[in-house]
Amino acid sequence: MSNIRQPRPSWLKVKLPSGENYFRLKALVRDLHLNTVCEGARCPNIGECWGAGTATFMILGDVCTRACRFCAVKTGLPPVYDTDEPRRIADAIRTLGLRYAVITSVDRDDLEDGGAFVFAETIRRTREACPGIRIEVLIPDFRGSIDALGTVVKAMPDVLGHNVETVPRLYPRARAGSNYRRSLNHLRNAKSFGIPATTKSGLMLGLGEEKEEVLAVLKDLRDADVDIVTLGQYLQPTRDHLPVEKFYSPPEFGDFGDYAYSLGFRSVASNPLVRSSYHAEQLETGIR
Repeated sequence: MSNIRQPRPSWLKVKLPSGENYFRLKALVRDLHLNTVCEGARCPNIGECWGAGTATFMILGDVCTRACRFCAVKTGLPPVYDTDEPRRIADAIRTLGLRYAVITSVDRDDLEDGGAFVFAETIRRTREACPGIRIEVLIPDFRGSIDALGTVVKAMPDVLGHNVETVPRLYPRARAGSNYRRSLNHLRNAKSFGIPATTKSGLMLGLGEEKEEVLAVLKDLRDADVDIVTLGQYLQPTRDHLPVEKFYSPPEFGDFGDYAYSLGFRSVASNPLVRSSYHAEQLETGIR
């Protein structure tokens, strides 16, 4: 494994954030004391998405109880969660006039239900405030709790996402505290409650995985009846995080995307700059 930080290839260079919508959303997030994964995870698409008036809201605070070595979100012991947060999320989504909202969270292993109730309450409050809104959630594994998963599913999000992130061999190094099979079962179990659920998962490439391992994960996800899959390039947030082992080219991502479609996924996004919530509305509606 190389310790040298590789320069990014040309296809990963993006414009600096700017524009009226970007600064409007930035101010709104600050005024309502909200967190976004766009900022917390240092997403390269923040300028494009915020410029278009869309954001992925991060609930349950900005401190994660796990320390995945690819993620820029802060880790440690989180403070008590804010019970007013679901209302403020709903207010932000209404103010922005969004048709499609994405809500995720940090891991909260300190909570008995992993924060499932807060997800459900945020979905309910958002639907009350924004009639006709479509909602996607990106949830933690809740340590495999079926009850916690059911709490979220029964709140009826339009899309329920949970990312496997990488191949099983790399979990001990990249995702300590998580379990590949548990994540697969989490996605599979989302459809066991008798409630229609569109499921979604995502992979980062560039952590040292082999091509055959990526193909095997895609097959596992489809076997778990996952509907939507995303693949994007891992980018090292800081020198303290795992280094990039390989930068995949756009044609290589295209090949993975073609293979995913051949397995029967309803929607696929496979591109170096793709993140799990990138162009989420188009993926949910199946627009290629």
